[in-house]
Amino acid sequence: RIAAAQPALNAFRRVRGEAALAEADAADRQLARGERLPLLGVPVAVKDDVDVAGEPTAFGCPGDFPPKAADSEAVRRLRAAGAVIVGKTNSPELGQWPFTEGPAFGETRNPWNLEHTPGGSSGGSAAAVAEGLVPAALGSDGAGSIRIPAAWSHLVGIKPQRGRISTMPEPEAFKGITVFGPLARTVRDAALLLDVAAGSAEGDLHRPAPVEVLPAAGQDPGRLRIALSLRPPWVATRPSLDPAVRGAVTDLAERLASLGHEVEEAEPRYGLAGLAFVPRATAGIREWTGRVPDAALLDPRT
Repeated sequence: RIAAAQPALNAFRRVRGEAALAEADAADRQLARGERLPLLGVPVAVKDDVDVAGEPTAFGCPGDFPPKAADSEAVRRLRAAGAVIVGKTNSPELGQWPFTEGPAFGETRNPWNLEHTPGGSSGGSAAAVAEGLVPAALGSDGAGSIRIPAAWSHLVGIKPQRGRISTMPEPEAFKGITVFGPLARTVRDAALLLDVAAGSAEGDLHRPAPVEVLPAAGQDPGRLRIALSLRPPWVATRPSLDPAVRGAVTDLAERLASLGHEVEEAEPRYGLAGLAFVPRATAGIREWTGRVPDAALLDPRT
């Protein structure tokens, strides 16, 4: 299915065809022996900013990157749960854009409409899940890179807190902005992937206390207090709210209220978020450009 979809969808940067089939055969043998693990034999994709042993980590960049000697901690945990890592998904160069395209691999398309983007920067992971090529995938998010593709591809995406999923071999990603998180088609699947991938490793700068989110996926949350905010945070430009977006958000608020939740208009105090975000983001990009094999090949925007 990946091979059939790739020419039009272009969700994957690397496909581990033979290796994944061998891992699937091994999972079948484990299942035949009566062994059970949370993801035993389940095909999972990961974004190309996380290391998979034997594969390069290019993070959307062009050039001949060397293969990695070891899995990232998050991938190690997925494998320990029995997952079969079928491939690495496309990301715009260094995860910078809310769409998934670049000189290294072309354009990734949205399965719901091939004329549209699945968003970014975890657009390849979102496209793979939305098309049904994998039931779930790992993405990463600094400024919406999981949440945008989840919204644009009709998926459940979670940006967890820093350290919930280890970023090792990096102590933190992009100066603490970026974290790994799940993309799936249901809340339960997203919760399962989050629980499986979560945990700290030696060297992590952020080490929150463990939690289990899967049990909460099947519980009634009770009556929630929900804020309806229609004002974007302050940015240098003056964004306007599209009427279609306003209508969708207010329709959702009305639906939540009809379900018994307490919904009221309230504006979060964002502060000058950009003054904290931009230096960290640009410093992270600068660090990453030092790893590329040929900086002359990078997108001029980078």
